[in-house]
Amino acid sequence: MFKRCRLAQCLTLLTTLSIFSAGSAVETPKKSGTTSKSKAPSRQTSDSSDSTVGKSGNDKSTAKKPAKVVKSAAEWRKQLTPMQYKVARLKSTEDAFSGEYWNCSKTGIYHCVCCDEPLFDSRTKFNSGTGWPSYWQPVAADIIKTRQDVSDGTRRVEVMCKRCDAHLGHVFGDGPAPTGLRYCINSASLKLEEKSDKEKTPK
Repeated sequence: MFKRCRLAQCLTLLTTLSIFSAGSAVETPKKSGTTSKSKAPSRQTSDSSDSTVGKSGNDKSTAKKPAKVVKSAAEWRKQLTPMQYKVARLKSTEDAFSGEYWNCSKTGIYHCVCCDEPLFDSRTKFNSGTGWPSYWQPVAADIIKTRQDVSDGTRRVEVMCKRCDAHLGHVFGDGPAPTGLRYCINSASLKLEEKSDKEKTPK
């Protein structure tokens, strides 16, 4: 009975993510920036003068998506630190409250540590109390992919970078509004590109 319940919860979450990916939460990304109609919850830890997540311009020109990044294990080992390689390429999990960004409140965009793809906006980051960086949505629905994960004996939904297949963490259905999702991400899979004071100050 317990296994049936966990399977039902996992399937429900995957259904929610499918709807989310279809565009109900995030608009299709553009080269100059991504516009989202959602606003950050009151628990948001990062400051911003712009209440619209991902708003960075009005350029409506179409652009090709970045090419898929494929490297050998030796190449990834050379590029990444031992911890980054263990987490991002071998699907390990860093200890809670040990990562660089779990309690970070700086403003900026969190990129994939492997391929530099923009993944999460600091304005969607919230304090989940879990010890890992948590976000209620990615910068765009089509820059990540998910799959069922039963590696630890339970059913979870793994989150990966779509461009390079890096393991990021897992997504759960207990997050805040407006999505109700909690992307629980390893700091070792991320690198923060901070916004300068000039970018933070409205004109």
